[in-house]
Amino acid sequence: MTTVDEHLESVLAAIEPVPEVEVPLHEALGLVLTRDVTSDVDLPRFANSAMDGYAVRAAELAGVDAEHPRSVPVLGDIPAGSTARHTHREGSVWRILTGAPVPEGADAVVRVEDTDGRPREVLISRAPEVGDNIRPAGEDVRAGDVILRRGTRVGAPQIAVLAAAGVAEVAVTGPVRVVVLSTGDELVPAGQPVGPGQINDSNGPMLAALVRSAGAEVVHTGHLPDDEKVIKKTLDHHLRQADAVITSGGVSKGGSYDAVKAVLTGSGSMEFTEVGMQPGKPQGFGLLGKRRVPVFTLPGNPVSVLVSFEVFLRPALARLGGRTHTPVTVPAVVARGWSSPEGRQQYHRVRLSRDASGQYAAEPVGGPGSHLVGGLALADGLAVVPAEVTDVATGSAVPVLPLRPLEEIEADLVSSADEDRSDRSDGEAG
Repeated sequence: MTTVDEHLESVLAAIEPVPEVEVPLHEALGLVLTRDVTSDVDLPRFANSAMDGYAVRAAELAGVDAEHPRSVPVLGDIPAGSTARHTHREGSVWRILTGAPVPEGADAVVRVEDTDGRPREVLISRAPEVGDNIRPAGEDVRAGDVILRRGTRVGAPQIAVLAAAGVAEVAVTGPVRVVVLSTGDELVPAGQPVGPGQINDSNGPMLAALVRSAGAEVVHTGHLPDDEKVIKKTLDHHLRQADAVITSGGVSKGGSYDAVKAVLTGSGSMEFTEVGMQPGKPQGFGLLGKRRVPVFTLPGNPVSVLVSFEVFLRPALARLGGRTHTPVTVPAVVARGWSSPEGRQQYHRVRLSRDASGQYAAEPVGGPGSHLVGGLALADGLAVVPAEVTDVATGSAVPVLPLRPLEEIEADLVSSADEDRSDRSDGEAG
């Protein structure tokens, strides 16, 4: 049986990032730069005022202080965004607003707080130093500077600097286009009538949501019947445009209706493997079609699908998008123990709380079966149990892979603690 690490390593070794594309700035969020980006301009582009006040020449106000103020004529106002050319005139000042261009010849800005604020003739009560309250041109970035390196994932701060430098398009990896297909005659989309022996498809919507959460783009979600001809035709169609295809169901060992496995066995580099994990043992992966598209075939049970995605698909989609995904776990103390199968790395659904010492405490939620989805929605994470451990004892330590952002988990724990304190206070008052 293949270990989790061995299977993941083989998957990632086979995958190359999708080709480079150029996208407009508003489409670059979450994508990875494939080239260094240099600025063609200085930032700031021009010397501008850091404060509301008066643009002056510092030497002309030497000796001015609160006891020796000086009244100076005001030539006019310079608002932010002004395109007119303004020049300092000896013995006078310009009233200037934050962000407005400093007039030629001025070398300081006196804060409005150090004046009486009048618009025509202002009384200044503090002498400035050269450069006071001025943002020099190029203080932040010089023309020709590299503002972002290749390999940088574009977030909101990166978009800000690109926009400030006037960059309209960037070269990036991706976006990664993913097709999600659920298989099985028994599946019915949500909202449609469910007949005898049928169930609603939960894997498709869950996988689509997981793909989006991983920063990839879902270009199609669909359903495959247990018909080998339909499966082959559908897959051949999507292999012409997708960057990855994910199927769920139809890959069990020796199943008589495992049509996906029957169609793909022997195709491309497709291999079906038993991985030493619980849940999610049956896994399939290979590169198919002329474009060598990665195809992932997952088990059919919802919990197995979720675990398979977190362990294998999330790192693989990151790799396709030019990134590296390193799962981050949090340590937790087992609040109530459970058993684990020998020789298989277990991913057990747990709910997190805080123990008396303030550490995370993990308690199992839901039943043991990988088809049980009720407890899935209550789980904060997956406790990762090594293959050699068969008894997860109460009080032992386990790493937990969060299934939702830690800040959400923390917010819920704080809210729950506040409710408990409120309930105790009400009880004592009664």
